[in-house]
Amino acid sequence: MNRRDALKALTVGGVSFFLPPLSTRAAERRGRDRAKSLLLVWLGGGPSQLETWDPHPGTKIGGPTTAIDTSFRGVRIGADYPRTAEVMKHFSVVRSLVSKEGDHERGAHYMLTGYRPDPTVRHTSITSLVTKLRPDSKLEIPPHVGLGDIPRQFLAKGGFLGAEYDAFRVWDPGRGVSNLKSRVDEPRQRRRLEGLDVLTESFRGGRTGRLDRTLHDDATRKALTMMESEQLAAFQIEEESEATKAAYGDTQFGRGCLVARRLIETGVRAIQVGLNGFDTHADNFGGHKTQADILDPALAALTHDLIERDLWRSTTVLVLGEFGRTPQINPLSGRDHWPTGFSCLVGGGGVRSGVVVGETDPEGVKTQPSDPVTIEQLYATVLSSMGIDPSEELMTPIGRPLRYADGSAIERLLA
Repeated sequence: MNRRDALKALTVGGVSFFLPPLSTRAAERRGRDRAKSLLLVWLGGGPSQLETWDPHPGTKIGGPTTAIDTSFRGVRIGADYPRTAEVMKHFSVVRSLVSKEGDHERGAHYMLTGYRPDPTVRHTSITSLVTKLRPDSKLEIPPHVGLGDIPRQFLAKGGFLGAEYDAFRVWDPGRGVSNLKSRVDEPRQRRRLEGLDVLTESFRGGRTGRLDRTLHDDATRKALTMMESEQLAAFQIEEESEATKAAYGDTQFGRGCLVARRLIETGVRAIQVGLNGFDTHADNFGGHKTQADILDPALAALTHDLIERDLWRSTTVLVLGEFGRTPQINPLSGRDHWPTGFSCLVGGGGVRSGVVVGETDPEGVKTQPSDPVTIEQLYATVLSSMGIDPSEELMTPIGRPLRYADGSAIERLLA
């Protein structure tokens, strides 16, 4: 009897507990032997470490934020995250991230790629890199997806790998995908495609040498395959129970997290789900409370679902933004940009849970945290957790070698 059958048979007090039914394909993609996926929960605007994963209540820098205990013994987080507190034992916390970029666009570039902006190269995002290194020939929908409120400058992109590795953007998750239904009948669609073939052949004939296929051919082929694929159901949430949808929250971000789980079940390699609105130069505490009401239920439900569905061990989850917020509270009751000593959560397959890395000064006097972690180290760790050697290199179009991640993995974070 496998785990799924055992859970179906399990009863407690006469009540049966079972996983919701899945397609055969999704069920085959559970467990530790499935190819790994990377899920980036992107908190746009720069979430405050002091209101989330590294609060210092009762201090001069703590403000009105209070803290609560979590299932991660000895670790307290902001009191606005009671549901996340219940699943914290499955994560590790890095409280000493250091960046050299305090501007939104430059900071986002650094945090998405592991490289500081450089006018001589368009760096590839870590999610795009994973998509390239972990292809799946059976996947009929995009292998790299961006869900929800992700402004253009925060969207994960393929960089020098090409636009084919950009995240496929879905603005309003759970509502399906636009422009995937033909607006003409089947005979007319067939005639259109035949006409396109004529144009394509003419294009090939004007080129030096014989081209069997062009990038345009690839894009057309993938689009037509996707339009007819049953895997498109992963973008829909109608079949989910009302209780499940309520657990995630009826928000753009909550639906995005639910769709992210469905995409992982289907085999999508890399997903970025975004929650914007953490740029709290004014009313930092009210702003973070508003965001916590959205983030807390969705992140907790997502973690719970991935664990219950045997997807946690094959999914690396990273929760972060482009930088943190200052220990000092400004005259507008806000916090400003702070790229020194901010926090992130990391968990899932290949990551050791229950580890705290680094410590910040509760008085805000010391600007450097203890045991600082660079973005390069963080991404070397994430790649290593997925079985990818971060020291391997890609060659840019001008012949410049770039390592997957220009740092060393943090060994104590690796399972």
